[in-house]
Amino acid sequence: MFKKILGSSFLLVLIILVASFLRLYKLSVNPPSLFVDELDLGYQALSILKTGRDYKGYIMPIHFHSISDYRTPLYLYAAVPTVAIFGITPLGVRLPAAFFGILSVFMTFLFVKELLSYGQPKTDKHPRALLAAALMAISPWSLQYSRAGFEVTMMVFLFLCGLWLFFKALKNPRWLWLSIFCLVLTPWVYSTAKFFTPFLLIFMLVVFWKEIIKMPKKNLILTVVTGFVVGIPITVSTLFGGGTVRFNYISIFADPTTETQIGSSRDEMAHIRGEQGLVLKPTISDRLIYNKFTYWGENILKNYFSAYSTQFLFIKGDPDPRQSIGTGELYRIEIVPLLLGLGFFFLEKGRSKKVKLLMGFWFLIGAIPSALTTDGANHATRLILLLPPLMFFVSYGLISTYRLLKGNWQKIFLLMTAGLYAVSMIFYFHNYYGPYPWDSERWWNYGWGPAITEIKSIQSNYSRVIISMSGEPAWIYFAGYYEYPPALWQKNFPIGHDEDINCFGKISHIDKFYFGSPDSKTQVYGLGRCIDSKTLYLANASEMGNNLILHPEGTPPGLKLIKSITFPSGEPAFYLFSGTIK
Repeated sequence: MFKKILGSSFLLVLIILVASFLRLYKLSVNPPSLFVDELDLGYQALSILKTGRDYKGYIMPIHFHSISDYRTPLYLYAAVPTVAIFGITPLGVRLPAAFFGILSVFMTFLFVKELLSYGQPKTDKHPRALLAAALMAISPWSLQYSRAGFEVTMMVFLFLCGLWLFFKALKNPRWLWLSIFCLVLTPWVYSTAKFFTPFLLIFMLVVFWKEIIKMPKKNLILTVVTGFVVGIPITVSTLFGGGTVRFNYISIFADPTTETQIGSSRDEMAHIRGEQGLVLKPTISDRLIYNKFTYWGENILKNYFSAYSTQFLFIKGDPDPRQSIGTGELYRIEIVPLLLGLGFFFLEKGRSKKVKLLMGFWFLIGAIPSALTTDGANHATRLILLLPPLMFFVSYGLISTYRLLKGNWQKIFLLMTAGLYAVSMIFYFHNYYGPYPWDSERWWNYGWGPAITEIKSIQSNYSRVIISMSGEPAWIYFAGYYEYPPALWQKNFPIGHDEDINCFGKISHIDKFYFGSPDSKTQVYGLGRCIDSKTLYLANASEMGNNLILHPEGTPPGLKLIKSITFPSGEPAFYLFSGTIK
């Protein structure tokens, strides 16, 4: 027995070390840059660190009010210490995600071990728990989100921690309040949990009611108080403090194209019936078939089933290069053990029905929050609730298959499985550290960091700095990379502080830093007659008609090219110009 425990401990430590290496190796350079949400998070953390307020000036908010969105707070507060140490850098913003990604591997082991011991005479269930942790450690889905400033790794950790503590509480009620504390914290991390967690808690209460009601009253009272104390502030803030703004924007129910698509479908049916004219009257059947409810229902079902499709899970994954490298959220070889695991687990005799109900609920309901959003069919961030049960079922399938085999077949199965995983990982990491940084460079908003850093180093030579707004708003890139003093930003936030600049029109500014692009008549090629040698202009490469790195002679007349900022691929990202007029 001692040898088994020692062996399990050694393997678990090894798994944690592998998970740590995969999440921390070259974290500062790959992904190649902080994207806008990471930069926003970093500047909010800096603002809290320096002033105790978000950069809009609100004191220690529950929902952070960013430029165009409201953010859940817990990951952001967790990033304050790392931003204090490393600044608004990849390490400062991403280390919390890596940390919680590593902890999620450990919690996967603890949760699966406790889950499978429920209702069983033997508690030694290390193989499946160890394998589930190992699969989480090397999972492309987990790695992608553990290596960038995504909040959801923290959410996954808290879910696993809360469920592990819940099963411990069924044996020792003193853990129940801490279980609820972890689970009710999840909506503080990411908005998906605002929908999923309440349903999960209700489900657990119904399924495990007999065990819960027998617990000492003091434990139950402490648990209820904990749930209310932690849950009420985020609930009130969500309903009345702006927390629903994001959902109202991305929700299927708020899709502005709904009326148009319904009208088009009704008109098409009218034309099929032979009706003519500009004003067509839908029939009763048209209204019954084509309406908001059928439109919403069709899209929700499409999103829901797409989340479990081979295209999303094993072939392409999330189409956003920030959220996937384009090779599926799981390794392709995992499709067979996943299907086997589902069969073995739910058909296995002797396994607790309550455990089966919980895992079935998690697996089937985990995709619903994402299905309610307009792009939720393959949105890996909103669907990450599926990751833990998927890893559980894959591990269950592999272990159950191994145990069915006898003699040398077990060795062959182990070698084949290990070999297939090794090949899959080689291809994955080849892509991740090879072409991926180049392929995704624009999606990670590369170029802003070097551009703003260069401006910061030379800005004392200029009386005015204008930063292009071509393509997307530049405010947060400037504030974050410049690490502009948050107290001054709060006081003089540039939106609305307009000044009329020749050839630009009215553009926002803070101190000598202006945010805008040349008007349509001037454009970059006419800018030389409008700015002097004491004005610096950061131009997006898309504003130029040619590549000034290859053809510097194409510099617009009246402008001096100070510096070209390139993507990792060598393509131009930004140009820094000054005027030549004295």
